Amino acid sequence: MTLTPLVVINVVGLTPRLLAHMPALSRAMRGQATLGTVLPAVTCPVQSTFLTGEPPSVHGIVGNGWYFRELGEVLLWRQHNALVGGSKIWEDARRVHPGYTVANVCWWYAMGADVDWTVTPRPIYHADGRKAPDCYTTPASLRVDLTRELGRFPLFHYWGPKAGISSSQWIVAASRILQDRERPDLTLVYIPHLDYDLQRFGPDGPEAVAAAGQVDDVLEPLIDDAVARNAVVVVLSEYGISPVSRPVDVNRALRREGLLAVHRQAGMEYLDPWTSRAFAVADHQVAHVYVRDPADLPKTRSLLLSLPGVADVLDDTGKAELALNHPRAGELVAVAEPDAWFTYYYWLDDARAPDFARTVDIHRKPGYDPAELFLDPADSLVKVRAAYALARKELGFRYSLNVVPLDPSPVRGSHGRLPSDSSCGPVLLCSESLDRDHYDATDVKSLLLSLAGF
Repeated sequence: MTLTPLVVINVVGLTPRLLAHMPALSRAMRGQATLGTVLPAVTCPVQSTFLTGEPPSVHGIVGNGWYFRELGEVLLWRQHNALVGGSKIWEDARRVHPGYTVANVCWWYAMGADVDWTVTPRPIYHADGRKAPDCYTTPASLRVDLTRELGRFPLFHYWGPKAGISSSQWIVAASRILQDRERPDLTLVYIPHLDYDLQRFGPDGPEAVAAAGQVDDVLEPLIDDAVARNAVVVVLSEYGISPVSRPVDVNRALRREGLLAVHRQAGMEYLDPWTSRAFAVADHQVAHVYVRDPADLPKTRSLLLSLPGVADVLDDTGKAELALNHPRAGELVAVAEPDAWFTYYYWLDDARAPDFARTVDIHRKPGYDPAELFLDPADSLVKVRAAYALARKELGFRYSLNVVPLDPSPVRGSHGRLPSDSSCGPVLLCSESLDRDHYDATDVKSLLLSLAGF
């Protein structure tokens, strides 16, 4: 069997509108189609759908995180591939061609995946509480080689107030090294840069155009390398980012109604999922609402529907219609209006906020926090304090980077709901001609297998 190498580049946030500002990418692609996404239109569910051809109701990835009922904990950004149900694209390929090789460069659920080469962000968590930038690779020797040639993975430029183009540059450089030395049959590459300024400033301003130009420059050599080795290049996106101006404090509303409970330690309040009658795991424009007693469902749904900025609240029927009816999903799923998004905040007084609320901490917060992209504008000394904390880190001391605002109003872009306009939704591009002008996310796996020659 003669197979064609594939390089699949996930440029998160790419839309037909932004493509107009990316001339190098446009020149390199012969085929273009709109791409239907899944609900919620966030990273982990969409990537899992691309790789399995299944919706969240089957592969089980109902968000970037959810309430693990068996643990009694809200956990976001888990990394084990075993969480993803369904047959992955490389498993289907190897049934026909057992020697099929795969490199995964920063697509999610990389750890434990049965691929040949893995690169994924993974900080060093020191025993004294310090966090240092690094990555996880398989084989382990790959981390040594990449670090020697490229420096450590720029974790603090991958997410947080300093997030910027250098993380995407590192990812592309690592991908080019793998292309040159290992020549995988399938290479998956994740490019995060458009996510940053589009959430900070919105998708319609000069910052979005500038970010698109930066990504265009970064991608050009990777695509040139792929074409030179006669690989087919597919560029796609998980979602488009919409302009937003209305944060919705869904958990605070549940708490005021007596449905959400907290416990207090050292003067700080923590979400108490064990005793709460209802609470939400906020994930951009979608929130899974976990309701312990079915008798509370009508009251909870009515309360959510009354909140300004809430477009819909899905019950079992609604979840089934949108292929989100998986046991991991909330008993109810709230969907925001196009210009609104959900905060995770559950405290009623900022003086009672947990200490992690003012830091970049994607694992302890019981929901997504886009305010982590900002330095607190209300703190005139925030840059001085940040520099002092980073200096302590470099000297090996414990430090706390308390720079994240508790005011969500600076956020100008979000995603998660299904797009109403295809020009602002995901796009699929190919270096070869496509036979359709629209694909659903569930079609991507079969399309890739076909392009590879299966």
